[in-house]
Amino acid sequence: MSEQTGQIFLAPRRRLSVPSLWSVGAMLIATLVVLPILAVIWFALTPTDNIWPHLWATTLPRYLANTGLLMGATGLLTAMVGAGAAWLVVMYQFPGRKWLEWALLLPLAVPAYVGAFALVDFLEYAGPVQTLMRSIFGWENAKDYWFPAIRTRSAAIVVLSAALYPYVYVLARAAFREQSGAGYEVARALGVGPIGRFIRVGLPLARPAIAAGVAVVMMETVNDFGTVDFFAVQTLTTGIFSVWLQGGNLGGAAQIAACVLGLVILLVTLEKFSRRKSHFFASARGRRPVSATPLPGLAGWIATLACFLPFAAGFLIPLAVLTSHATDPSDWMSKGLLRALGHTVTVGGIAAVLTVLGGLFMVYGVRLSGRALPRILMPVTAIGYAAPGAVLGLGILVPLAAFDNRVADFLYETTGYDPGLVLTGSAAALVIAYVVRFFALSQGAADAALGRVSPSLPMAARSLGQSAGGVLRRVYAPMIRASVASTLLLVFVDAVKELPATLLLRPFNYDTLATRVHERASLEKIAEASTASLMIVLVGLIAVLLLARANR
Repeated sequence: MSEQTGQIFLAPRRRLSVPSLWSVGAMLIATLVVLPILAVIWFALTPTDNIWPHLWATTLPRYLANTGLLMGATGLLTAMVGAGAAWLVVMYQFPGRKWLEWALLLPLAVPAYVGAFALVDFLEYAGPVQTLMRSIFGWENAKDYWFPAIRTRSAAIVVLSAALYPYVYVLARAAFREQSGAGYEVARALGVGPIGRFIRVGLPLARPAIAAGVAVVMMETVNDFGTVDFFAVQTLTTGIFSVWLQGGNLGGAAQIAACVLGLVILLVTLEKFSRRKSHFFASARGRRPVSATPLPGLAGWIATLACFLPFAAGFLIPLAVLTSHATDPSDWMSKGLLRALGHTVTVGGIAAVLTVLGGLFMVYGVRLSGRALPRILMPVTAIGYAAPGAVLGLGILVPLAAFDNRVADFLYETTGYDPGLVLTGSAAALVIAYVVRFFALSQGAADAALGRVSPSLPMAARSLGQSAGGVLRRVYAPMIRASVASTLLLVFVDAVKELPATLLLRPFNYDTLATRVHERASLEKIAEASTASLMIVLVGLIAVLLLARANR
């Protein structure tokens, strides 16, 4: 009440705002992406037959030990190889440096499970290495000489490291390039040698980037199934397959999947915690670029060899092995291979389009809504990329099967028509898994692309009468077209290479290139596996070329 006038002023009522279609759609997409993870957690907490004590007393310690050892050893080896190669190509000039700088990216085009059977074929008793040794030294059989066992856990570590070190290499190379050359000049003036400059100057400044790359490598190691299955290494991922498919226990498989999720979340948390206080700021006076130091004579050739070996192990040897077996034209034209190629292109293409459109819709909807809940949910949707394919397969298949049965029963009771299992009986489950698995790529790319557009442009369009959809179609779409196309291709390539989720969710007699490689390699049909593997490698090369173009 006012003392002067005696009038009472009432505060205006706050109008209830109705969420827009964009906001509701963004929240719905985020919910659908997160639901498989929540389903796995629910199955793990409410098992019908709790075999957790049995798992802990028998196989789970072995699964955890093997998984931990693979993660640690692969992470350490990729950090050494990736950071070392990045240091050499940035800091020094040596023979072949220019082409090796890009050649070191090529192992990304070769999935680890393809490299696994290629390595075994290359090193086995009937392979070219041992055959050459017997011909040179006159050995007649395996009793005359010793050769290390091939299908071992150590070999799996080598194969995974050869396929995954580019993740560390790309980030470390960018970090070394961004550093100022003044620090190295000061260190050199103080008498610090090359190794000391790497350990005391370069490595601490690049540690956040290297840690991020190693975290990605370790998550990919947890996700791997084809390599560890081929080498008979029992990990948490293989445990999901054995407990669920062979043992028929959903709760036990979900509990193992929860362990995998826990490991992934722990990795991400440790990576962020390790660099929480690590900050480096460039000088405001201008940064002096790092100048490459020439390596003369033997030192230069040693650097060339050091960079060539990971490239050869991760790309040249697998490519040579695959090419040597894929010489029969009839293998390239077989009905099974062409059918698998068609399935791969169809499912991967649909998943890529839906993933990109869903990511763009959600990011744009969150920007328009201005509400807190959609902004909170958006980072959560990135968990799908960190979750292994086997975990997502478990979280998608069971709820979808239950939904399919409910729909089929309802239609049969009301119309008398039985449609069967529409989602789980077709490739729809595969498409959903790929969308969830790679949604983080689309979301991140869309957020970055939209963030580069000046806010004045959409504001001007809205002032001219354009709707929110019209602004997206006429203003944003032409300006982010290149980023969207690149993301579309990257999602498609990742979908082509995905194996664990495909093995779990594919319909009966529905092969893709990845499943064909796995099945043929498991049956020792190397020629049939080689043709499908080469197709996957060729598709992967497209993604690598895009990556090289973006990082030049």
